[in-house]
Amino acid sequence: MPAPQLDFGYPWWLSYSHLILTAATVPLLLLGYARKWSKWPMLLVGIVALWSTAAFLVVRFVIDVNGRPSLPTQSFLQLGTGRVLDMGAGTGRSSIMVLQARPQATLVALDLFGDSFEKHFGRSESPQQRLFTNLKAAGVEQRAMIKAGDMRSLPFEPAAFDAIVSSYAIDHLNRDGIKQSLAEAARVLKPGGDFLLMVIAKEPWVQFTFGPLLLHSGTRGPAWWTQRLQEAGFQVLEQGTRPVTLYLLARRG
Repeated sequence: MPAPQLDFGYPWWLSYSHLILTAATVPLLLLGYARKWSKWPMLLVGIVALWSTAAFLVVRFVIDVNGRPSLPTQSFLQLGTGRVLDMGAGTGRSSIMVLQARPQATLVALDLFGDSFEKHFGRSESPQQRLFTNLKAAGVEQRAMIKAGDMRSLPFEPAAFDAIVSSYAIDHLNRDGIKQSLAEAARVLKPGGDFLLMVIAKEPWVQFTFGPLLLHSGTRGPAWWTQRLQEAGFQVLEQGTRPVTLYLLARRG
């Protein structure tokens, strides 16, 4: 039996839809050149072709949504051991990120595995099986446990975890849902525990690549997220950006 392969399940259009525009505009450029179109139509088609090609390269090689992410800060769980909760684990990108960066840690991968999961990752095998397959492909399945649950009402006792990570999950919720999820994170995190929050960034990479029509509806700046974390009882220690990502490292008081 062949070894399982990582497949985070993000839809094809997220990585390759820009190539459709490239495939349509390049022949138009050639046709316009052959028929000696005026410069303004040629300029417009050329701009679209250049943007779509550049945007594809950004999505594929800079953002790389289906690739393995790396931990954005080495200050997260510096001792390297402990029990970690991944809130909104999806198909396992952030779980694998933490477990590979912290080989002595264990992790609970929590997701609701409902309609939102299917909306983002499509339908095939069961959501839990897709997550487990990726954990196994990364060689970290023995240090991970999968649990179904709502991040707005976590099924854990208080102070059950040494650290928490959440990537591109909490920012999908409305304001009340965000408030509830951050309060729950503070409840199940041990005092002094780390919380690494990763959300879609409001920054030029996103605007250039996806434009205003595809811009994430929950995109907010670092000041907004810092205030929400402080309201939940966290102290923000570090923040930064990567392509498409805003991360904040917070600690429970």
